[in-house]
Amino acid sequence: MTLAQILLFAEGDAEGPSGLTLELATKARTLADSVTAFAPVHGEAMAAELGAHGVSTVYALQGLGDGLVGVHAAAALAGHLEATAPDAVFFGQTADGRDTAARLAVLADRPVSTNNVGVEVVDGAIVTEEPIFGGTQNIFTAYRAPAPALAMFRPKSFEPEPSGGGAAGVESVGAVDPGAAGRAVVTGRHAEERSGPQLDDAAVVVSGGRGLGQPEAYSMVDELAGLLGAASGASRAIVDAGWVPYAKQVGQTGKVVKPNVYIACGISGATQHLVGMKGSKNIVAINKDPEAPIFGVADLGIVGDVHKVMPALIEVLKSR
Repeated sequence: MTLAQILLFAEGDAEGPSGLTLELATKARTLADSVTAFAPVHGEAMAAELGAHGVSTVYALQGLGDGLVGVHAAAALAGHLEATAPDAVFFGQTADGRDTAARLAVLADRPVSTNNVGVEVVDGAIVTEEPIFGGTQNIFTAYRAPAPALAMFRPKSFEPEPSGGGAAGVESVGAVDPGAAGRAVVTGRHAEERSGPQLDDAAVVVSGGRGLGQPEAYSMVDELAGLLGAASGASRAIVDAGWVPYAKQVGQTGKVVKPNVYIACGISGATQHLVGMKGSKNIVAINKDPEAPIFGVADLGIVGDVHKVMPALIEVLKSR
């Protein structure tokens, strides 16, 4: 049994929708006869790729200006739900997704299920799946949500696959006065400097942890990543210590990655980190502690000092 309509909260930029939005579109089209999207920004720019992933119509919010995305998107979405009556609204587990879903839950007086990694339709209702214990024990809770179900999903929970459709139609949605909450405005934006493969989508990721010993040693991670055409990541410990920026953090409170190869250098494997990378297809761990939890998920484990193993590996790759 499928639902009549699922609405996506679509995120992206002038270049197109985010990978997480495409994941949700791919999953939604297996659950509903119709998939539509609500885009608070860049709706027109996302229409072609969203259409290729099964979305029929993009409702593009107008008049956001310098207002906070969640405030204005939730106000407009509340009226949109009444007008279009979708069976469910899917959000990505992102900053704007969390903010919008929380505000919409209050305005629409609906519960919202969060931190999900799976979803199915059971007897005409949405049932979401959330991991407990950080997702490391393969134990999940199921939640049956009343319609319209508001559900949020972690990145990398589904594989994005185009369906071959044409560009989605675009319809404008007027801004709604959010009241006092609308007084908050964005006064400045900082664009992260990017070069090389991006952590979220890289086929190979090399990450460093506290076992590197000192901030200067992280240069080995960058060098190894460069030789492999990989993205560089980090554990929360060295991000909190100020060695590298937060944008490199892999884990429950950082980015979730699912590369073909993940190389963990001097990372013990705390639950917080495992949640963000355990879905990688092949995991290589380098750690001098043979009892480190990271070896429990590794496909290949090297018990040794990263200061000896990594330079040797770098030299071998250079020689080739």
